[in-house]
Amino acid sequence: MFISTIIWIIIAVIVLGVIIRNVVIVPQQHEYVVEFLGKYRKTWGAGLHIKIPFLEAVVNKISLKEQTLDFPPQNVITKDNVTVTVDSVVFSRVFSSKDYTYGIEDALYALENLTATTLRNILGEMELDQTLSSRQEINAKMETILDAATDPWGLKVTRVEIKNINPPRDIEEAMSKQMKAEREKRQAVLEAEAHKESVMRRAEGDKEAKIMAAQAEMEARIAIARGEAESIRLTYEAQATGLKYLSQANIQESVLRLRGIDALKEVADGRATKIFMPTDLSDVVSVIGTIGETLGVGDAEPVDKSAPRTPRPPEEPCHDTSSSKIIREINEQKKAAWLSENAQR
Repeated sequence: MFISTIIWIIIAVIVLGVIIRNVVIVPQQHEYVVEFLGKYRKTWGAGLHIKIPFLEAVVNKISLKEQTLDFPPQNVITKDNVTVTVDSVVFSRVFSSKDYTYGIEDALYALENLTATTLRNILGEMELDQTLSSRQEINAKMETILDAATDPWGLKVTRVEIKNINPPRDIEEAMSKQMKAEREKRQAVLEAEAHKESVMRRAEGDKEAKIMAAQAEMEARIAIARGEAESIRLTYEAQATGLKYLSQANIQESVLRLRGIDALKEVADGRATKIFMPTDLSDVVSVIGTIGETLGVGDAEPVDKSAPRTPRPPEEPCHDTSSSKIIREINEQKKAAWLSENAQR
């Protein structure tokens, strides 16, 4: 009895262990490939699954997450025979667990070799300068080629990136010198353009300043000319108005002659070297003398009608007594005319 109980307990433990062993829980973003008697049967997704003991087996557990595959650097020869070292990174994920399991023996190893050969083919058609400046183009071409090649393997290549492209040491030094020369050239060009622009701006400023100065001078001269013209116009208008008033006042001829004598007095103020006498001065003097004799004003003397005397030799200009005598006579005659005018009033 005791032995049978032990046997039944052992059988129950074995059955329980078999049941527990055949209950499978698949995590999220994972898939299990299941075979029945060595033949593919199905693919389990995330969740709880129970397999048939001794008949079904999980042959592959696959992660559906995107994977980063950092392959070793590859030596590549460019079109211009320069050996460069290229380091690339491939991003991929499994989209078919069945194809990934049965399509190829080792998908990741195959992808690594395929990446190396594709990289050599693409860079072998480019020169070094183009290789260094066309990373985006290289990435796009490699992604297209690798994605198409890995479809039968159940892999999806989502992205390919070139990490580093390292040329030889001597090429790096030559490129550094070339880059330095290019920068110095651009610097010289920029400095020349800046100097040119500065000179042009300065010349434009000088030009504008001269134009403005010329315009200001022109406007000043125009204003001065207009002022002078206005002054001349007003002067002549005043003179014309004065002549108009004189013509309307009916002034006697004797008064006009006296005004002429006043003008002669102002001319003979001692600063003039020459005096111009009017042709009718003798008539004026005779009329003034007659008026003076009539009124008994002044020292009137009879006119001397004797023969002319022999002229004396000319005296020094500084002792010209005849001119002084004439001026005195004119002043006396002016005084007589003034007295005559007061007597008439």
